[in-house]
Amino acid sequence: MTPSPAHPTTRGLWIGVTTMLGTATSNQLGAAIGSLAFPVIGPAGVVAMRQWVAALVLLPIVRPPVRSYTWRQWWPMLLLAVTFGTMNLSLYTAVERIGLGLAVTLEFLGPLTLALVATRSKLGAGCAVVVAGGVVLLADPQPSTDWFGITCGLVAAASWAGYILLNRTVGARVPGMQGTAVALACSALMFLPVGIVVFIGRPPTIEVVLLGLGAGVLASAIPYVADLITLRRIPTHLFGVLTSVHPLMAGVVGLVVLGQQLAWNEWLGMGVIVSANAVVVGVAGRTARISRRAALLVGT
Repeated sequence: MTPSPAHPTTRGLWIGVTTMLGTATSNQLGAAIGSLAFPVIGPAGVVAMRQWVAALVLLPIVRPPVRSYTWRQWWPMLLLAVTFGTMNLSLYTAVERIGLGLAVTLEFLGPLTLALVATRSKLGAGCAVVVAGGVVLLADPQPSTDWFGITCGLVAAASWAGYILLNRTVGARVPGMQGTAVALACSALMFLPVGIVVFIGRPPTIEVVLLGLGAGVLASAIPYVADLITLRRIPTHLFGVLTSVHPLMAGVVGLVVLGQQLAWNEWLGMGVIVSANAVVVGVAGRTARISRRAALLVGT
């Protein structure tokens, strides 16, 4: 039998898992490196550079035939471009205000919400209650709470959910990585005037430019290519479970690289949210496998 994501070889499975963990590390390191440039060019400037770098890296690799696309293909790619920009700008704004670990955990609520909705079960409802408790632990409501930062994190979550849904449409209408490359290019163009305004008012130093380039490569270019490699080697449900490592990795990177200390309630809230995702995606994957086997038995 030819190896496939549904029936991976042991070697392919380990390659996929290792790549996924490397992707999480790269993504959070890129966000941390980008945040070091906030004092000079702010989140908007960093996001602009990140979009530019990602587009410049992916476009020569993918080489999408832009002139051959129909409007039916163009409109979801344009919406995906807007989603890219909104997701990254809101996330980086949240990182600046409430720290990397908390911002990424709040953003993670986007795909987790989609997973909970998809379960349509008592387990999903129970996990939703648990996740709500985790969010309360994270936010720790009090007069000094940065509600704007938390709101930005939730906007990033909604954008990530939109990104997932739009990617399904784009993937069904545009082959391979073409849709992602075109959406990134459009997003980069949208941020061109933003970047120009930011850089005229707050000229970046060579160090800041290097930080922005690093953020673009580590947080955008590498993860997009690595995710494509991973999904060819491991089942989708395992990919979803491994995605849970992002908030924890963000907390560790924020602590080690940026010196951002997290309180016990914040670590606990992150752990609750991550665990709920692992349970929901893991059970959904098991249910899907059982359904496929039952269908095969019925068909024989």
